[in-house]
Amino acid sequence: MIQSMTGFGKVTTELPTKKVTIEIKALNSKQFDLFTRISSNYKEKEMDIRSLLSQRLERGKIELTINAEAIGKDISTKINVPVVEAYISQVEEISRTLGIDPPKDMITTVLRLPEVIKTEMLDADEEEWRIVLAATNEAIDRLCEFRKQEGAMLDNIFRQNIHNISVLVSEIEPYEKDRTDKIKARIEDGLQQIPDVVIDSNRLEQEMIYYIEKLDINEEKTRLANHLKYFIETLDNGHGQGKKLGFIAQEIGREINTLGSKSNHSEMQQIVVQMKDELEQIKEQVLNVL
Repeated sequence: MIQSMTGFGKVTTELPTKKVTIEIKALNSKQFDLFTRISSNYKEKEMDIRSLLSQRLERGKIELTINAEAIGKDISTKINVPVVEAYISQVEEISRTLGIDPPKDMITTVLRLPEVIKTEMLDADEEEWRIVLAATNEAIDRLCEFRKQEGAMLDNIFRQNIHNISVLVSEIEPYEKDRTDKIKARIEDGLQQIPDVVIDSNRLEQEMIYYIEKLDINEEKTRLANHLKYFIETLDNGHGQGKKLGFIAQEIGREINTLGSKSNHSEMQQIVVQMKDELEQIKEQVLNVL
């Protein structure tokens, strides 16, 4: 079963002095593109985390957040004095520039701002890292399960689109003989409009056969049927088929375009337009396939 590149996984685990939340988001991308926001006490493990994600998630635009929040009574919390001083200086400067009074309770206001309160947390030991790593793997598992569910939906959509194109190809057949008859009649009518012309019936027949053979679409229909079959076979080969499905969709498009250029018949051209609509839906969705 194919998988979507889109996914989400979140796990929260509690340690004696902190609560750790791991959140992973994935969107479509041509390659593996990772952005991380990792709590400072796990920064030394960032390369291990990157390696783990690249192995398990393969492709996509990945955003990882590992946030550690201190809990418990034995927590060392300090006011970040340089940050407070910088905030106060900026507020006073803004007040002078705008000609307004600064807040009456400056300290209370500033203490609510980001990074003013600094909580000291020790770097993770091996046991803590083992727990965080297990939670990270669980978050990846949840994201992969999300990908599988999305992939199942895409699989159903693709199979319906491919089926619809196959049905439309079969709907072309009744118009093929009618098309050749109309072409012959149009050529013959045109020749009859030319005064004092002597028609060599054998030569005319040869030229008409040559012209009609150039408009023959049996080869295109055969190649198109093969591409549609190959698309379904690729769907059945499991995940990691996104790029391959994209290439097959391009080949399907080439054959449909050739059918359109050769159709020379209004009803056939309408059917080709419907095929193109089905194919566009495939192309839009195949970008999300892992």
